[in-house]
Amino acid sequence: MTVEAVDALVIGAGPAGLMAADALASTGRHVVLAEAKPTPARKFLMAGKSGLNLTKVEPPDRFQGAYAEAADWLRPMLDAFGPTEVQDWARALGQEVFTGSTGRVFPVAMKASPLLRSWLSRLDGLGVELRTRWRWTGFDGGRLTFATPEGVRQVAPRVTVLALGGASWSRLGSDGAWVPWLRERGVRMAEWQPANVGFKVVWSPHMERFFGQPVKGVALIAGGMRQRGEFVISARGIEGGGLYPLSRALREGATLQVDLLPDLDAASLRERLARQRKGETLPNRLRKLGLAPVAVALAMEFGRSIGGDPAGWLKSLPLPLAGPRPLDEAISVAGGIMAESLTPGLELRALPGIFAAGEMLDWEAPTGGYLLTACLASGLWAGRAAARHG
Repeated sequence: MTVEAVDALVIGAGPAGLMAADALASTGRHVVLAEAKPTPARKFLMAGKSGLNLTKVEPPDRFQGAYAEAADWLRPMLDAFGPTEVQDWARALGQEVFTGSTGRVFPVAMKASPLLRSWLSRLDGLGVELRTRWRWTGFDGGRLTFATPEGVRQVAPRVTVLALGGASWSRLGSDGAWVPWLRERGVRMAEWQPANVGFKVVWSPHMERFFGQPVKGVALIAGGMRQRGEFVISARGIEGGGLYPLSRALREGATLQVDLLPDLDAASLRERLARQRKGETLPNRLRKLGLAPVAVALAMEFGRSIGGDPAGWLKSLPLPLAGPRPLDEAISVAGGIMAESLTPGLELRALPGIFAAGEMLDWEAPTGGYLLTACLASGLWAGRAAARHG
């Protein structure tokens, strides 16, 4: 079999891989970008369907604190390419951005596709050679083997950046198939766990007519955290942006409570209930507090059995969870290549000349711009380090 010599190889054409290819090509390295799917950045495009959240504007300590124990490890990368740099980068690609009321930053076009088209055009101009339907299948000595439309191919690169994603949304390309190949060569991995994920709830038949409806204007409480937002009731449980920042605490066993009336304190709520006409049914009393039908149904589902003072459980309604949804349904993952297996430049200590970036690395963060920013920042960091190699 003919072995192709390559200057710089990047595997995975998601945000981290595209950024690594950009960094390498910008220094004059000839880059081959291998992507398993027919088109690049499928998860990036999917994430942008409801509005591409690029990053978040907030004080650096608060922003970096969203990465929890991984913050110290990621700090140099985020200092080099944080929220300000992400916005400048998008503008340089012809995509103006705006900052919403919560600090989240979006392209004016909202969608991911215009930004991706501009980025791919830039990479093409830098000489990056994109090869789609090139699926990495492992190592053969010092070579990397691919299944391609033309059959099995082997590549011997001078330097490689792996940007293969985590292990969620396998239909979009992140399937974690690479884990055993790296473990066999001494790379230490933290086990995958679902992050930014929905949770299972066992509903009574009375809740069926509310499946698919959002519960809005509430506060969710778990693990000492309180999160304003909304979530959606489904046949399988609950999901949505208000829930995701709490998913780590819930995954680790914290209980979930919902404050259905977060703008009222308990004393004010008791006063309103006391003013209501006696003899009314509980559902009617709840509706007169301004609760939407889906919120009333939720209160009746889990609050009625508690009894006693409704003001108490309306402010801290317990939602019994039956565990997170499966890994492949999670927006992102925790786990991956551990920091101790990487140099400060994200080079694999056990495999000199091979770097890693993005969701392959052992970090997690909530949705809200943190995920994409860290993927871009680590891809740039690995690409620049790889460009200096060899």
